[in-house]
Amino acid sequence: MTGTILLVEDNELNRDMLIRRLVRAGKKVVSAADGQQALDLMRSEKPAVVLMDMNLPILDGWTACRQARADDTIKHIPIIALTAHASDADRLNALEAGCDDYATKPVDFPGLLIKIEKLTGNC
Repeated sequence: MTGTILLVEDNELNRDMLIRRLVRAGKKVVSAADGQQALDLMRSEKPAVVLMDMNLPILDGWTACRQARADDTIKHIPIIALTAHASDADRLNALEAGCDDYATKPVDFPGLLIKIEKLTGNC
């Protein structure tokens, strides 16, 4: 699904709000509620970018990112960490896990769109 955004968020309210905002911005969105589902959808849907919450059930975002980077079929897909953890150490941990960029919650939506466009060439 070229141009599709995979949103990985276990909180239903946050997921629904972000999906609505992304769709209103003209984006196609698929979603997952845990890290394992995210990896499965990355393999089947081949999204243009992944917005990955880091605190997820079943498989957390850090582990999912590391596994994605170790998988030749999906390692090229850009991942933006979405997390409430806002310290420099948290940012560094997300980048070391394989994320290409980092956005804190609550999400600065215009800033997030800029990050998505920078990583995808517009999505």
